[in-house]
Amino acid sequence: MIERIRQVFETLPDGRSGTGVYQKYSMVDAALSAFSVFFMQSPSFLDHQRTMQKERGKNNAQSLFGVYQIPSDNQIRNLLDAVSPDALWPLYRWVLQALEAQGKLKEFQVLGDSVLVALDRVEYFSSQKIHCACCSTKTLKNGAIHYAHSAVTPVIVSPHQADVIPLAPEFIAPQDGSDKQDYELAAARRWLEREGGHLPANVTFLGDDLYCKQPFCEYLKQQGRHFILVCKPESHKTLYEWVEDFQRLGQVEVIEKRRWTGKQRLTERYRIAQQVPLRDSDDALLVNWCEIEVIDEQGHIVYRNAFATDYALGAHNVADIVSAGRTRWKIENENNNTLKTKGYNFAHNFGHGKKHLAALLASLIILAFLVHTLLQWFDQCYRLLREELSSRKTFFNDLRALTRYFCFDSWQHLMEFMLDGLNIPIPH
Repeated sequence: MIERIRQVFETLPDGRSGTGVYQKYSMVDAALSAFSVFFMQSPSFLDHQRTMQKERGKNNAQSLFGVYQIPSDNQIRNLLDAVSPDALWPLYRWVLQALEAQGKLKEFQVLGDSVLVALDRVEYFSSQKIHCACCSTKTLKNGAIHYAHSAVTPVIVSPHQADVIPLAPEFIAPQDGSDKQDYELAAARRWLEREGGHLPANVTFLGDDLYCKQPFCEYLKQQGRHFILVCKPESHKTLYEWVEDFQRLGQVEVIEKRRWTGKQRLTERYRIAQQVPLRDSDDALLVNWCEIEVIDEQGHIVYRNAFATDYALGAHNVADIVSAGRTRWKIENENNNTLKTKGYNFAHNFGHGKKHLAALLASLIILAFLVHTLLQWFDQCYRLLREELSSRKTFFNDLRALTRYFCFDSWQHLMEFMLDGLNIPIPH
């Protein structure tokens, strides 16, 4: 993994000109240094390694990440500011292709052989003072300008898998040649145009009500993709009027299923309406609609939601379609919230810069999260340690402490040192 990351970092554009103090540091060292901070979940990791280098003549940034010379934090920011996050796209594509080749994506398939990709927007920076040319802006009621950075963060999800697979993000930022503010749907469309050809053959897209718009759904259909999108009454009045008409005519199919949770018996009531218009126009796209109500033993509705989809619906598959649609929540809980609250500090301002720095660092954080997920799946030593140190906080606290006081020759040396200390047999 580190070698592949290094190969991509070697292609990063170098915006320096002339000679100066920064010429002694390579772009590869700057990018690997930044990545190491996010991988170790330690803002002070590089400081400790600089100290170790002075005292011992070696350090873990070099032995574990291949950093030849560690630039200062300001130098890293200055060197990386001109690098667009586009430069990291090949890494995400390579990981996805490798997972598909390894058969890992089959574990995520549902609805036959479809892979679910959830789309959502996440904000990772906001300020009324710090800003750059890539900031989105909003004028507040008091006249102040709110500056922000956000991105669409697609992830592969499955109702049968606890983990998610982050894909390359698409950043919401002012676009060249346009006077309009960039927005979530436009960014999602750009992402699809760019990454669609690198995705598996059969993909079903999930999204909240914002995505349930005819132009976006038509584009998905043109690309041969499926969709299951949240569909709310307040934003789809025509569709719900048709559903009410179908209901009066007895053409809304109602299906009830009972499920025991281990604590209580729930009733799941599904309603299905076929071929209803997504909007009020002569060229309206016809979609299939379904609603779910989950009712407890006291008769209270504990959950209700509705979806529009291009899948044909019936008693044989409506529960699976709704289960897939409800999996959209994983992009918020298992991806965005993990990035914000589980040590990655996604919303922290590690460096804003004047051009691309904020977006590039955000992309590196997502990459670190992806690599951690891959290690837990494929590296036996890493997986054993995470099983023993089940608390993410404990695991990374141990990594930070060990790499501050000891220098390890390799990742394998570090992993085996930790396993030995926990009296866990080292796998052959």
